[in-house]
Amino acid sequence: MTTAVEVPDELLARLPVEQRGLGLDRDGVRLLVSYGAEEVSHHAFVELPGLLRAGDLLVVNTSSTLAAAVDGRLGHARVVVHFSTRGEDGRWAVELRDPDGRGTTRARAGGPAGTEVLLPDDVRLVLEEPFTTRSPRLWWARVSEPDVPGLLRRHGRPIRYSYTERDQPLSVYQSVFALPSADGSGSAEMPSAARPFTPRLVAELVSRGVQFAPVTLHTGVASAEAHEPPYPERFAVPEASARLINAARAEQTRGEALPWKGGDGRREGGRVIAVGTTAVRAVESAVGPDGVVRAAEGWTDLVVTPERGVRVTDGLLTGLHEPEASHLLMLEAIAGPAAIRHSYDEALCGRYLWHEFGDMHLVLPSEMSEGRQRSENPHTEHCVSNCR
Repeated sequence: MTTAVEVPDELLARLPVEQRGLGLDRDGVRLLVSYGAEEVSHHAFVELPGLLRAGDLLVVNTSSTLAAAVDGRLGHARVVVHFSTRGEDGRWAVELRDPDGRGTTRARAGGPAGTEVLLPDDVRLVLEEPFTTRSPRLWWARVSEPDVPGLLRRHGRPIRYSYTERDQPLSVYQSVFALPSADGSGSAEMPSAARPFTPRLVAELVSRGVQFAPVTLHTGVASAEAHEPPYPERFAVPEASARLINAARAEQTRGEALPWKGGDGRREGGRVIAVGTTAVRAVESAVGPDGVVRAAEGWTDLVVTPERGVRVTDGLLTGLHEPEASHLLMLEAIAGPAAIRHSYDEALCGRYLWHEFGDMHLVLPSEMSEGRQRSENPHTEHCVSNCR
């Protein structure tokens, strides 16, 4: 990993922002914006509409978060089952974890085949085979209750990791874009990049001409310990969203002949900005070798790296990721390693907060930064480095 930072414990967001101070809403987090390898700026997230332009397209993930953690018993031992991904044959990919006595869990060895876990309502879960050959952590399991989403609604809770302070209701883990799926599928872990959006902020973005392209990618269980690459996940890019993305890309091409079209000297829209790494994975899984995005659905095992690159994603709005996280390779594919290193140095210097309840990072292409309208945000701080 080229981005080497160590995140101190005090910079781990332990509570949602709306629980950290009176009068705060979800959009009360901070926003670090990076333009290429040299320049960053510091904002409040509510300033996002002033950083985007008419014609920009935000690709958002509509997957809803499941109450995916369920208590069970393995013989006489207590275990916690994390339901990760629903298979086409009715099985579920699951991870068994041990309670740690603090309301969270710790990793345990997966398998072996035939392991049986007793769940609430006398539901039985039997491990059958590893989910992939890469790691025995996740296993395909057969569940005696066919309505697993119903089981999760009755007895599940959101997956919680040890850096958080306490359990939260499921509503805390849903974004404003979340839509229930017909078969009850969803994300084992929140697509957290969209969490700071509020209905008020979305309305302001729309009023300024920013467009939204919904896609779906159901995120599976991440490994908090191993930072493994993402597993195969279910995704869907609808026809309407494919058309919006292709139209934005075509607008960029047309704009090359007239690079400065705005009355205020700014290049107008056409940037495709993914809200979260899940949105990148979905849209980049639907683009062909010709650069055209087409409606698609199914499973994707795509891992976006600097070597693979991106074909349609111009920018990314995401949280701050740990130095071992495979998601950083995706950020480097979009912005380059130097830009991400510089941004993360600034985030540490500026005491930004990490993880799903933390602050946000907007990666924009450097070629678009010359015409930014800084007067819209008089308190914005632009710098080459705050650490010098």
